[in-house]
Amino acid sequence: MPITPSAVSLQGRVAIVTGGGAGIGRGIAAGLAAFGATVAIWERDATSAAAVATETGGLALVTDVRDSAQVDAALARTVEQLGPPQILVNNAGGTFSSPLLETSENGWDALYRANLGSVLLCTQRVARVMVEAADGGSIINITSIEGVRAAPGYAAYAAAKAGVINYTRTAALELAEHGIRVNGLAPDFTVTEGLAAMTGPQRLRDAERMVPMGRGGHVDEMAGAAVFLASDLSGYVTGQTIHVDGGTHAAGGWYRHPESGQYVLGPG
Repeated sequence: MPITPSAVSLQGRVAIVTGGGAGIGRGIAAGLAAFGATVAIWERDATSAAAVATETGGLALVTDVRDSAQVDAALARTVEQLGPPQILVNNAGGTFSSPLLETSENGWDALYRANLGSVLLCTQRVARVMVEAADGGSIINITSIEGVRAAPGYAAYAAAKAGVINYTRTAALELAEHGIRVNGLAPDFTVTEGLAAMTGPQRLRDAERMVPMGRGGHVDEMAGAAVFLASDLSGYVTGQTIHVDGGTHAAGGWYRHPESGQYVLGPG
């Protein structure tokens, strides 16, 4: 059947975005709402959650997605106030420097719980509701380019993000019979509040040289990919991770030399 513009509409669908109060999550929440979805913002920070809910006409629920009791409570309120969700975006996560020889067990555990454990937990709980509703659904896991390349100083974070990618594949197979699709989005250099706080202006400029498209990504570009995966336009896409990174994954370490403009591999 030929596609029509209506295939991208999310009208009448309920979406959950974890960590939707800032950065990529905020951009995705706005994008889903722009295409008709009603969005529940699951976010630890009450102020930012309320602000995004106001902007998108959605529902703010203060939630720590690492805590099963809080996830269960947020899901119950989402279903009660908005209806069963058809879309879940597992965006919540975070990182800090974790050198291999120095990181404590508590540090590893914190990175696992934030970046992989929360994805397992929210996917399981929301998928159960989707299966019961028998209306299919789309689950979108935000991972990172660090899940497919080495990340010195961030080994535990990279391992967790790699876990998200493989979990996405496996969950896609287990949930396919229920009409639930599971896919991932892997950003690299996306300009967010968090990135700006972690890096100075010079480092931002240096990083942009590593992006084949010559600039950092915008949260709205992540939102566009999320809308695609949430909508019927991607109705036959599952188990995939799309790299929304301006070409850095494809480059594999190649970048344009700042003087010659020619592609070089490694230091130039």
